[in-house]
Amino acid sequence: MQSEGFVRGMLYLSLTVVGVPGNATVILAFLLALYQESRLLPADAIVLHLACANLLVVGVRCLLETLASFSQANIFGDTGCKAVIFVYRTSRSLSIWLTFVLSAYQCLSIAPPGSRWASFRTLAAHYLGFVFLLLWIINTCMSSAAILFSHGTQNDSSLMNHGINVQFCYVLFPSKLSKEANGAAQVGRDVVPMALMTLASLIILVFLYKHSQQAKGLRSNKSSSGGGGGRAERRAARAVVMLVTLYVVLYGVDNGLWVYTLTVRKTMSSSLISDLRIFFSSLYAALSPLVIIASNRKVNGRLRCGVQKKPIRDNEIK
Repeated sequence: MQSEGFVRGMLYLSLTVVGVPGNATVILAFLLALYQESRLLPADAIVLHLACANLLVVGVRCLLETLASFSQANIFGDTGCKAVIFVYRTSRSLSIWLTFVLSAYQCLSIAPPGSRWASFRTLAAHYLGFVFLLLWIINTCMSSAAILFSHGTQNDSSLMNHGINVQFCYVLFPSKLSKEANGAAQVGRDVVPMALMTLASLIILVFLYKHSQQAKGLRSNKSSSGGGGGRAERRAARAVVMLVTLYVVLYGVDNGLWVYTLTVRKTMSSSLISDLRIFFSSLYAALSPLVIIASNRKVNGRLRCGVQKKPIRDNEIK
C-alpha cells in the first residue's frame, strides 16, 4: 500500500507541477494584456476563463490529493470531501463546456464578413458574459449531488452497495436508480459538448482545406502577395483543433471508465478506476495551457517580452 500510495502521489504531483504554473502563466499573460490594452478579444476572454477553470481542477483536486497521498494534509473529512468533489466537478465541467464555446466561436470567426454566421458571431461576442454566467449556473446545479452524497471514508458495509470509491472519500447514493441517474447526467454533460465541438472542428478543417486549395491558385499568380491574415487564421484554428483532439481522447477515456464504474453493483474496494478517471480528466487541465502557450501569440508574446526585458534591466543596473 505504501508503494501504491507513493506512485499515486507522484502522478498527482506531476499534474500539479505542470498544470498550476502553466495555467497561472496563461492567466497572468492575459491579465497583463488586459491591463495594457484595456480590453480582451472574445476568443482571448474564453481562453482566460478556460485557464481559470483548469487551474481550479489542478489546484484543488490534484494538489490536495498529492498532499493527502504523502500524508502532508488531512482535509478529507465529510466537509472536505463535499467541498473538494463539488469544486472539482464544477470546474471540470466548466473546462469541457468552455472548450466547446472556444471551438464554436472559432468556427464562427471563419465565416465570411456580412454573412448570417458573421452577425451571429458579433451577437455571441456581445453576450459572452451572459454565456459565462449561464455555464456557471448550469454546471454548479449539476454538481450539487457532490454536496448531498459525498462523505469521508466509511467502514459501514451496509452503505457500500451504491457508492463510488475515490480513495479518501466515498460518493454514497441512496439507491441504484439515483446512482444511474446521476451517472447518466454526467455522461450527457460530457458527451453533448464533445459531439458539438467535434462537429465545429470538422467544419473548421473543411473550411481551411478549401481555403488552402484556393490559395494555391492565387500563389501561382501572385507569389509575393501577403498571407499574414490567412496564416494567423490557420494558426488559431489549428490550436483549437489540437485542444479539441486532446479533450476527446482524454475525456473519452474518462467517460469510458465512468460508465464501467456505473455497471459495478457494489462499491469497489480499490479506488484504481476512480484514480485513473481523475488522472485522465485532470491531464487535459494540465496539458491544455502548454498548447495555449505554444500557439497563442498574445501569450507567448508577453512571455518573450518578459524574458527580453530582464537582460536590459541587468545591464542598466551594471
